[in-house]
Amino acid sequence: MLVYGKNVAEELLKKNYKVKKIYLQDNFSDKLINSLLENTKIPIILKTKLQMNDLVNGLHQGIILDIDDYKCIELDEILKSNPNFIVILDHLEDPHNLGAIIRTSEAASVDAIIIPKDRQVGINSTVMKTSAGALINMKICSVTNLVSTINKLKENGFWIIGTDLENSVDYKNIDYSGKIALVIGNEGKGMSKLVKKQCDFIANIPIYGTVNSLNASVASGIMIYEVVRNRK
Repeated sequence: MLVYGKNVAEELLKKNYKVKKIYLQDNFSDKLINSLLENTKIPIILKTKLQMNDLVNGLHQGIILDIDDYKCIELDEILKSNPNFIVILDHLEDPHNLGAIIRTSEAASVDAIIIPKDRQVGINSTVMKTSAGALINMKICSVTNLVSTINKLKENGFWIIGTDLENSVDYKNIDYSGKIALVIGNEGKGMSKLVKKQCDFIANIPIYGTVNSLNASVASGIMIYEVVRNRK
């Protein structure tokens, strides 16, 4: 997988993440990244701006890294670590939303993110770029069936909190003190009916303006930090 951008490069190099090779634009200049590159044996290939543009479709900022595809972990492995805060994404479609949610989740010390294998945006270079490299520090589990996964979480003591504008309560009026799995629905359709039925609570974020909903990553950020706030 080709990932790109200075923030991503800095994060991967600082963590000594396995990088197969690095493509640098021939006039690349960044003091911190250059200093990190001095202490590495990763092969570096110089290219022109046009050649760099041909490699990726995005703002690469003069640096592209070739890494292995991201590997998700199994649910059982997550549960063995005794997590108490998990985010579940119900078929998101926009890689920018996924990347932003990963970045927020990592910043808030969410234990893991669960995504479905089908009809869900995958882990790609755009996700890595939008997460500003936080993806490498986040445990992500890809599952076949969200409903059965939610049932397993319930068996392990989790309360399932969904997000929806209908038949719901103000997000500030929910007790977040236990083990929480927070469900964020699809950008256009919200949570699926089957997933919504499995929720113990349905929360809404009040809308005071004329728009009828919030962006998925914005809503996630508000909800994630409400959980964190209630635990301090």
